[in-house]
Amino acid sequence: MEKIVIGRFDKADFPALQLNDIAVKIDTGAYTSSIHCDNILEVDNVLHCTFLDEEHPLYNGKEFVFEDYDIVFVRSSNGIIQKRYQVQSNIKLFGKVFKISLSLSDRQEMRYPVLIGRKFLTKKFIVDTELIEVSYNKKLNEDKNSIKKP
Repeated sequence: MEKIVIGRFDKADFPALQLNDIAVKIDTGAYTSSIHCDNILEVDNVLHCTFLDEEHPLYNGKEFVFEDYDIVFVRSSNGIIQKRYQVQSNIKLFGKVFKISLSLSDRQEMRYPVLIGRKFLTKKFIVDTELIEVSYNKKLNEDKNSIKKP
């Protein structure tokens, strides 16, 4: 598979979660990918959480329920090991849908609600730190070109 060049930031769709144009940070220093959730509760082997993203009023506070999830231990950038829940989902970049594992994390202090790590990027993407929103701009151009003039 030929690798796709991606920038340091982008916007992606998460079809299974019904989220579109969500800001993502590409982080080659992080191994796992994570999504900003709050109120994460495990009740009767079912995981409930709330997605947070103030830039998207339609999605901010959207509740998710996961019946299939794992518990993982993630070492944060400051060396602290945290117990997190991890779910399997999908992400759409460059018009293609990929499988992705997302740990549910409180990213309240972070600028981007989704962090994309090496585990997802490996063998699929090359990161060019000079670029931003490459996939999103391609999507906008395709949408613009698909509008037929009368």
